[in-house]
Amino acid sequence: MVVTERSPRVPAQLAQPMLLAALSTAIVLALLAVAAVPVRDELYLAIAQTFEGSWSGPAAGVVADKGLLVLVATAAVLAVRTWLENRRAFVTLVVAGAGVIVAYLSSEFIKLVVTEPRPCRALGIRTVLDCPEIGDWSWPSNHSVIAASFATACVLAVRRTLWFVAPLAAVLGLSRVAGGVHYVHDVFSGMALGVLVVSLVTAALLPLADRIGAFRGSGPVRPSSRPDEPRGG
Repeated sequence: MVVTERSPRVPAQLAQPMLLAALSTAIVLALLAVAAVPVRDELYLAIAQTFEGSWSGPAAGVVADKGLLVLVATAAVLAVRTWLENRRAFVTLVVAGAGVIVAYLSSEFIKLVVTEPRPCRALGIRTVLDCPEIGDWSWPSNHSVIAASFATACVLAVRRTLWFVAPLAAVLGLSRVAGGVHYVHDVFSGMALGVLVVSLVTAALLPLADRIGAFRGSGPVRPSSRPDEPRGG
C-alpha cells in the first residue's frame, strides 16, 4: 500500500555561509560609501550632469522613479511560487519581508537625525528628476535601502535569484544618482543598510518562526512503502 510521509522537520535557520556572505556584502558597500564621501560632489556632478540633457536621461528618470516596482513584483511572484512549491522558502521570504520594513523605518529615522540636504539643492544644478522639497533629506537613499532589502529577501529565500535581483538593485540605486537626487555615498550606504538589516532580522526570526510552527507541514511529500505492510493485489 502506498502512503504519504513527510520528511523530518529540520530546524529553520539562515545558513551560516549565506549570512556571512550577506554581512560581507554590507561591509563592502559601507566601505564604498565611506570612500565616496571625500569626492562626493565630483562623483555626483560627473554622473548627474552626464545624464541631464542626454538621450539616456529620460530612461534613467523612469528607472529611478518607477524601477523599484520591478523588484516588488519580483518578490510577489516569488512569494506565490514558493507558497506553491516550497513552504520553507516562503516563510523565509515572509520573515525577510519583516526585515524590509525594519530597514525602511531605520532609514527614515536616520534621515531625520542626519538631515543631509539633497545634492541637487545644495549644488543648485538642473537634474533629470525634480529636486525633492526641503525636509526630504538625502542620506541614506530610501530607494536604495528598499531595493537592496527586497533583493536580499529574495536571495535568502531562493538563492538562484541573485543573478537577477542583485544587478537590478544596483541599477536602481545608481539611477538615483543619475536622476540627480542622491549622492553616490547615499546609495551605497542605503544598500549596505538594507542588506545588513534584512540579513540580521531574518537570522533572528527564522528560528522563532520554526518554534511557533510556521514550518509545520512544509516538508516535501514523497511516496513510500513500508516493508512490513502488504502490497495491494
